[in-house]
Amino acid sequence: MLMRTDPFRELDRLTQQLLGTSGTWSRPSPMPMDAYREGDDYVIALDLPGVSTDAIDIDVERNMLTVKAERRPVVKADSVQMELSERPLGVFSRQLMLADTLDTERIKADYEAGVLTLRIPIAERAKPRKITISGGEQPKQISG
Repeated sequence: MLMRTDPFRELDRLTQQLLGTSGTWSRPSPMPMDAYREGDDYVIALDLPGVSTDAIDIDVERNMLTVKAERRPVVKADSVQMELSERPLGVFSRQLMLADTLDTERIKADYEAGVLTLRIPIAERAKPRKITISGGEQPKQISG
């Protein structure tokens, strides 16, 4: 049997149960995220522990990236008596407006150890490039 010593955690759990703050499809809960640039990729890492890959949905429409996931309850035998339930269930969602400088046609997604990692390449047109100057006449001397 587990013993709890944090009364505030229990209060948070009760508040979530009473207010119904677990995510639904019409009002999903946010998911924690990190975003950073690594070389020529923009990387987004989303925490989704306990979510199976078939419960994750990733969409891109124009420059709007939407990630939705659902953590479903684990089916338990009739003889199981729940002693403690703190892991949130329900729907989680995150929407991000992507810059025009990202190549949304080549997004790669990887899911490992409860972290969904999206790699979005920087578009070629957005990468720095050198502009060469051509033409022009030889300098002329003006006599006066």
